[in-house]
Amino acid sequence: MIPYARQNIDAGDIDAVLQVLQSDWLTQGPMVERFEQALAQRCGAVHAVAVSNATAGLHLACLAAGLGVGDWLWTSPISFVASANCARYCGANVDFVDIDPHTWTLDATALARKLEEAASLGRLPKVVVAVAFAGQSADMRSLKGLARQYGFTLIEDAAHAVGARYAGVAVGNGEFADMTVFSFHPVKIITAAEGGMVLTNDAQLAARLQLLRSHGVTRDPGQMSEASHGPWYYQQLELGFNYRLSDLHAALGLSQLSRLDEFLARRRQLVARYQRSLADLPVDVQAPQAEAQSAWHLFVVRLRSARAQRAHKQIFEAMRAAGVGVNLHYIPIHLQPYYRELGFKPGDFPEAEAYYASALSLPLYPDLSEAEQDHVLDSLRQALQTLGGDADE
Repeated sequence: MIPYARQNIDAGDIDAVLQVLQSDWLTQGPMVERFEQALAQRCGAVHAVAVSNATAGLHLACLAAGLGVGDWLWTSPISFVASANCARYCGANVDFVDIDPHTWTLDATALARKLEEAASLGRLPKVVVAVAFAGQSADMRSLKGLARQYGFTLIEDAAHAVGARYAGVAVGNGEFADMTVFSFHPVKIITAAEGGMVLTNDAQLAARLQLLRSHGVTRDPGQMSEASHGPWYYQQLELGFNYRLSDLHAALGLSQLSRLDEFLARRRQLVARYQRSLADLPVDVQAPQAEAQSAWHLFVVRLRSARAQRAHKQIFEAMRAAGVGVNLHYIPIHLQPYYRELGFKPGDFPEAEAYYASALSLPLYPDLSEAEQDHVLDSLRQALQTLGGDADE
């Protein structure tokens, strides 16, 4: 089976982890700060705060933004559930903004309309989470303008987008988003086995992120409510979490970061080859967002014809039977049972639902060979001809 994604681990990665295992520090040592500094420098951000995973990063980013009970967070329905769940962890309400039908990212025009209506009702969001879908940022320039106009905190869920660029600068540099959250899960651009990072240029946000990721505990006398009792002393200032990243994970992530350009180049080669080979097939690919350069975490196609869409499940199963591990990213969040219980229903976000009815994620990862990619393409072509028709309707 050709998987839709997989990690690339080399001898240097293994050596980096072994060095930590042979050191005095397995966690809360020097490697976490080195990883933070390296990624901040790579992205051009002032602060980077490593966390145990990107979901933890989203949670802490929401808390740092002051999101709480009675507040609203808006995000895209086409994402993993964590992009919305982070609001619920804070006791806040969730709503969604439909996707652009071509870029499949949060639709800035739809957001502007929804904000205007919400302003009249006194129900503006405190936070908007813009998802960099498949590695490509949303229309961040427009979203930043709306954030300034309506006063919400803009968080970019860039779990797919380590190494991506927008408006000529690295995603995560803080020019557009108040905070940017990256993921280092094994299927992502680089991996730390598990892990995440929150980047920001705001010193107050960074300090709050650092405090919250480690139980709300500080050893800084300047933050304490009374004089220190001695060298052992610490204080818990608020209710925090154990969202720390270990030095083992940080060492792997730092080693992987040194190969980021290599991974990006190979992904772009494979994407260009997919795009050329798919030109004669009745499928649509993600349109480029203005000013965005994707990191290509995913390569998604959408079945164009009505007949193919009716055979969506059968085409998926036929490709799996042929040894191609296609996947589907994502089921619209508002259709999950948990969110239906909150009042969402089919038909609420028609572009997201149309996307779901037609999308397939094809295998994409640096070690994918051209022969394997040819098999993916042949399997898709055969499934379309057999089950979906080979022409538009």
